[in-house]
Amino acid sequence: MEGRQKNLKLNIVLVEPQIPQNTGNISRTCAVTGAVLHLVGPLGFTIDDAHLKRAGLDYWDKLDVRRYDGLEEFFSKNPNGPFFYFTTKGRHIHSDVSYPDGAYLVFGREDRGLPETLLKANEPSCVRLPMRPALRSLNLSNTVAIAVYEALRQWGYPDMETQGQLHELRWED
Repeated sequence: MEGRQKNLKLNIVLVEPQIPQNTGNISRTCAVTGAVLHLVGPLGFTIDDAHLKRAGLDYWDKLDVRRYDGLEEFFSKNPNGPFFYFTTKGRHIHSDVSYPDGAYLVFGREDRGLPETLLKANEPSCVRLPMRPALRSLNLSNTVAIAVYEALRQWGYPDMETQGQLHELRWED
């Protein structure tokens, strides 16, 4: 890993997310890491859904979120990528891939994943998280968090605090 770089841009793309709590958790991950969140519809909830807001807590004003009606609009507005498609069908391990500045990490619906036609057309860019055989998949928000932090690790955690500070403990009677 080279020295810490600054001003790198990471994009998280959720295609037709269905569960508001997952999207809320992912929103919070994007807010604390500075990643841009792209929501590709149709969504399985409304943006003002109480579950979505509760999972994102008070981070909504710190989030860069962009909405699209569908994949066609998303790709027309973001034509250049590079795109990495996260799927259980991927043949490349997520941590073996180098994520460049401006990378788009693309995730599908919780119940169906990404469209098979999209995956087949982009097979070299399909990646997966290793899992035990015969188990379906990780939760979407967990998968996104793992992917985001792998890209940030490779970049040296740009523009992020990497050390905390303990406070003096006081024992009171």
